[in-house]
Amino acid sequence: MTRPTVGLPEQVTIYEVGPRDGLQNESAVVPVAVKAAFLDRLADAGLAVLEATSFVHPKWVPQLADASELLSVVERRAGIDYPVLVPNERGLDRALEAGVGHIAIFASATETFANRNLNRTLDEQFAMFAPVVERARAEGLRVRGYISMCFGDPWEGAVEPKQVAAVGRRLVEMGCGQLSLGDTIGTGTPGHVDAVIDACVADGVPLGQLAVHFHDTYGQALSNTLAALRKGVTTVDASAGGLGGCPYAESATGNLATEDLVWMLDGLGIEHGVDLDALVATSVWMAQQLGRPSPSRVVRALAG
Repeated sequence: MTRPTVGLPEQVTIYEVGPRDGLQNESAVVPVAVKAAFLDRLADAGLAVLEATSFVHPKWVPQLADASELLSVVERRAGIDYPVLVPNERGLDRALEAGVGHIAIFASATETFANRNLNRTLDEQFAMFAPVVERARAEGLRVRGYISMCFGDPWEGAVEPKQVAAVGRRLVEMGCGQLSLGDTIGTGTPGHVDAVIDACVADGVPLGQLAVHFHDTYGQALSNTLAALRKGVTTVDASAGGLGGCPYAESATGNLATEDLVWMLDGLGIEHGVDLDALVATSVWMAQQLGRPSPSRVVRALAG
């Protein structure tokens, strides 16, 4: 039953991260042909934003060492956005060579994770990002900024909303057109989500530039998403089949499953453009490629 609710957006953009964030932590290398087919199937299901891969050094994320090859074989369709993650200027070089039009950088809201993930201090990370963003924008690329550990850090504990907002403001001032607030280890709850969004807006980050990225470690991803929607956020990151984790934070489990998100949006009467049946079939297929069942509750319910 569809029951629209007052105070929620009429339309939401689903930023599909399964091909990148969903697969990056897989121990067995997924063949390029399977990754390309995954992207094609997601496009067929109606997803208009597909984060395709990452140009990180193969030593750090071996699963994505085939980024250039993947982008050379996948059919990049008109009207569908294929952003890629880049860590530094060398990653940007490779992205430009591949002809991408949209990149993302990844920052940290905490000192410890900046050191572990980027080998930089919290402040030093911005000096690393600045030339990447400047060059990318000069080349006509759109730039997204991910912020990790926005709600909790396994080494530092709960993260103050003002700390997240300060990082977000600097990324926006640098030229990031969108910020994705990441609950990397899944510890956030709806009130904390409200506080982080409020802090970002109060510090000068436009609400329209905010996206959310929730992990379901403690079963809070959907409730946190609803809280963000009530605040006016209209871009939500999700991963087909609930795939994903973070190679630099062992306590990070799967992302919010795109199917679970779509089921909730359908019930609320919020437009998103995705064919749920086609998406479920895609996640069942990918689960077969990976040799294990999908963690998505909606996939399990509908495929069962």
